Amino acid sequence: MEELRVDMRKRTAEDAAAGARQEELLFRLNHTLPTTPEYMETLRALLDGHIGEGSFLHAPLAGAALHKLVIGSGVYINANLLAMARGGITIEDDVQIAANVQLLSNNHDPYDRQILTCKPILIRKGAWIGAGATIMAGVTVGKYAIVGAAAVVTHDVGDCEVVVGNPAKVIRTLDAKRFEP
Repeated sequence: MEELRVDMRKRTAEDAAAGARQEELLFRLNHTLPTTPEYMETLRALLDGHIGEGSFLHAPLAGAALHKLVIGSGVYINANLLAMARGGITIEDDVQIAANVQLLSNNHDPYDRQILTCKPILIRKGAWIGAGATIMAGVTVGKYAIVGAAAVVTHDVGDCEVVVGNPAKVIRTLDAKRFEP
């Protein structure tokens, strides 16, 4: 997986305008009643339409480059998601994400902190991310995997694996045959 490097000192006027638009949409989303059509319209605008049928994200939401966040169908995301999406974040269908989760697809170069180092995050179909978990750049969480509450995931999680802790470690593997096809 190739790393994208972004020099924040070289922001263009277009980058600044996109950032300002995102801030406005985030403010509007975070101050709109979630059960209204206006809320869903604002969420779709914020994600450039990248949200599937039957998916819902509870405000408040925070993050960067949210146009690079792609949410599949039937996804439920509870409040206080932090989505640093400069490296790209893809959430496949039927994923559940609890409150206070951090998806961090970008980091800073340790020697030049104005350089962002970015790798995509992929959360596969049917995964469940527990409250307060952190998923780091470049990580794939496999189909039907479970990330326990407050886990810090620094490496890929295989299909049906259950991980907990900091750093997250596999504690069991679920029976793949028990999931609906």
